[in-house]
Amino acid sequence: MNTNNASLYRRRDVLALAGATLAGAALPGLARAQDGKTVRLLVGFPAGGGTDAIARLLAERLKDQLGVTVIVENKPGAGGQLAAQALKAAPADGTTLFLSHDHTISILPLVVRNPGYEPARDFVPVAGFATFVNALALSGGTPARSLAEHVAWVRTQGKGKGAIGVPAPASVPEFLVQVIGRKFDLDLVAAPYRGSAPMLTDMLGNQIAAGVGSIPDFIENHKAGKIRVVAVLGNSRQAALPDVPTFAELGLAGFEDVPYYGVFAPAGTPRAAIDTFSAALGKVLAQADVHERLSAMGLSVGLMSAAQLGEREAAYAKVWRRIIADSGFKPQ
Repeated sequence: MNTNNASLYRRRDVLALAGATLAGAALPGLARAQDGKTVRLLVGFPAGGGTDAIARLLAERLKDQLGVTVIVENKPGAGGQLAAQALKAAPADGTTLFLSHDHTISILPLVVRNPGYEPARDFVPVAGFATFVNALALSGGTPARSLAEHVAWVRTQGKGKGAIGVPAPASVPEFLVQVIGRKFDLDLVAAPYRGSAPMLTDMLGNQIAAGVGSIPDFIENHKAGKIRVVAVLGNSRQAALPDVPTFAELGLAGFEDVPYYGVFAPAGTPRAAIDTFSAALGKVLAQADVHERLSAMGLSVGLMSAAQLGEREAAYAKVWRRIIADSGFKPQ
């Protein structure tokens, strides 16, 4: 081999190595397909609930965008607390992420003295992808067809006493049950479940007369006529449920700020990894069938950057800090 050819091959090898390095940098911190690694998407509630269904839809499409296997790992318990603790303990390399709604990130730290994590210190926002509203739904076995009829039914059948299911203790749904009770002079107690799936099972089996949860939890069975959504939070009626009034329309103002869905990573996760995942999620949300399916679940779909998600979370926590303080609830 002459000197010129040797120099040419060396330059080619250097360029090839540089190209491979740049290609590998496209997914920094995220598991690369050639490494045989997997991205875990933690969910703090059982399989079968609304959050789980959303996570599985997104995970299926994200693996195509990221070029890696993306699995949903359910860690139910304590309103998502166990999943959040698992996120905190995970390596900050982008291989473990947490798909959560407002309860675990914004509400639990306000109602639990030591949840085992501090969001501002232990997590970083990656991207938000939707807002949604909570709703009051009635079981199919109850005769009521509206909130007013349910209030009348509790007064006659329960002598003013009743229970309403909530997917987690000390949650937004539980505080809403308290407000409903005060508004209509009822002795209502919130019956906490370990997620929306077991609560819905009891509602479908007429083991409990009513429940408060997110529209994604209720909408399928509402449309099938198995339960009846009778009121929603938010400042306007929902496109997926145009005939269902807001709580404000029914005289229960103060619940207009709506919760969110987002993805979070352990603190210290590389910025490039966060940006890569956010870009991939944006492409998934832009797929017409994904947007349609999420909208049909009752979500208002739209990508939020890491910064936007952080701002949204802080604003939401501020609103609920006041509501929780006004309720007299003491962190436990």
